[in-house]
Amino acid sequence: MVLIAAQANYAMASTISALILFSALLLAFAVYFRHDAGTTDDSGSATARTHLHFYMHDEYTGANPTAALIVPGRAPLLDEATSATSSRRFGDIAVMNNALTEGPRRASPRVGTAQGFTVRVAERGSVNALSLHLVMEAGEFAGSSLVVNSRVDTDLAVRESVIVGGTGKFRFARGFALSRSYDYDLAKGGVVEIDVYLY
Repeated sequence: MVLIAAQANYAMASTISALILFSALLLAFAVYFRHDAGTTDDSGSATARTHLHFYMHDEYTGANPTAALIVPGRAPLLDEATSATSSRRFGDIAVMNNALTEGPRRASPRVGTAQGFTVRVAERGSVNALSLHLVMEAGEFAGSSLVVNSRVDTDLAVRESVIVGGTGKFRFARGFALSRSYDYDLAKGGVVEIDVYLY
């Protein structure tokens, strides 16, 4: 009787040990695949799986402007009146339907459209809340789009925005975008260089 009880206890202990080992292996695989999905570079930043690069043509003037001030904000404060950014006012709302091209020239091959709006949210400087859709029209991602949200300080040389989702091949996309003024004037618009990194 004692021998049978000892064998039963041994069998139960072996089963529990096997279950613990199996659970540990599952956890190890989950951690490995989670880590592999977003490896890191030397700086500790996650490495992007997809990198897109294009130029946005933001045109407020000319025969066919692609961006427009829809709601003018309040007059600038006295100490803002002489600043370089006085052409933009707190509360300005602008909409855009801008071309995205492979190169900086307007005649470069078109790859998509940037559609959205900005709201100037700072009383000083030129800081905007941005809501933007990058709609791809050419190449392997044609018909797909990315959703960008951000606080954009146009006084900075490089602005970082957040990719919060997408459609088509970009469904559930996550990542960030870096934008730089390539040839830009606050009053007239111009060309903005954009790099998108997706995970």
